Amino acid sequence: MNDFDYLGENDVYLDCACQSLRPRPVIEALNNYYTEHNSCGERVKYKWGRITDEKVEATREKVLDFLKLKAKNYTVSFTLNTTYGINLILNQLKPEFKKVFTSEIEHNSPFLATIAFAKRLGIERVVMRRNDDGSIPIEDYDFADSVVVVNCASNFDGRKLLNINDVIKKVHKQNGIIIIDAAQAMAHSSEILHKTEADAICFSAHKLYAPSLGVIVWRNDLMNKIETGFVGGGMVDDVEKEKYYLSAENAEHRYTKFESGLQAWGEIVGLGAALDWLNKLPKSAHQDLADNARELFDFLKSSPKVHLINSEPNPTMSFYVEGVDSHLLGEALSREGIMARTGYFCVHYYLDHVCHFPPLIRFSLGYHTRKSDIEKVENALSKILK
Repeated sequence: MNDFDYLGENDVYLDCACQSLRPRPVIEALNNYYTEHNSCGERVKYKWGRITDEKVEATREKVLDFLKLKAKNYTVSFTLNTTYGINLILNQLKPEFKKVFTSEIEHNSPFLATIAFAKRLGIERVVMRRNDDGSIPIEDYDFADSVVVVNCASNFDGRKLLNINDVIKKVHKQNGIIIIDAAQAMAHSSEILHKTEADAICFSAHKLYAPSLGVIVWRNDLMNKIETGFVGGGMVDDVEKEKYYLSAENAEHRYTKFESGLQAWGEIVGLGAALDWLNKLPKSAHQDLADNARELFDFLKSSPKVHLINSEPNPTMSFYVEGVDSHLLGEALSREGIMARTGYFCVHYYLDHVCHFPPLIRFSLGYHTRKSDIEKVENALSKILK
């Protein structure tokens, strides 16, 4: 794709699950912020500031449009990353919950955060099973007065929370709240989140072809369950000696509930450009990604030495090779110009302690991936394995 023309012919980047490459329009939008209207948003009255304000507000609207959610029900706040967003919510929830749930295939982001949350409130923490297709057997769990924090797509094999709406419905019926880790879904599987009624959706823009940034999309009524304790500039309308007045009490500035201090204005503008770019992608780009994932999946599946974790093709796939150290294999691939992650990808509990896998190799494709990249990977692996 021409928007990644800076990618060298011999460079094969297969680490989109960590951070995607940025297309030219996103890079240009970020550059334009710094060279044409570098300014603080929501604070200044001069022209550059007004331009920044307009673009930031437009990005909030674009996020909701991308997820097919309505502003009357949801608010968009910007943070550092997915981990920060999840912790920001959990650390400010009022102590009115009896249990916290997560699942076995979670990234350390929600996994560790729920451990800390359970300790802080002195409540039970439940680690749920996930079926092979990614769904949760909800009939096995009682979510009464609980907080549930789960992903809707895994970061090692891309399996999805296929019964996400049923999970949300049961959690709400039992007076609980649910936070979705959408870091791995937004770029290539956002449809699973369309019109969801989750209480919060956290994701990282840098996995969405945008600059490094975190986003919280949260139901407006979640504010009633938050006891604001992480405060600072940009969050208040007025301050007295021993008292402050939160701007979030005004519906128009509700987003400030999770936005303390100066925000990454240029990165927010870049996220808006990334969403525009994704919305304009031709069907052929989606088909090319699916075809490349299928080709690589079939190749890995065909080798008797390769133990593939995926049960079906996905832009994210992980495996290990019998008798070969994955870290050494990753270095060998690197010498061929192929960039891929090795290890447990921050899913230590499940991959190491539940499945007892050795360290893995992860290939995570994106819209920049070329057919020639897949051919290079197949040729390099074939040569190495021989």
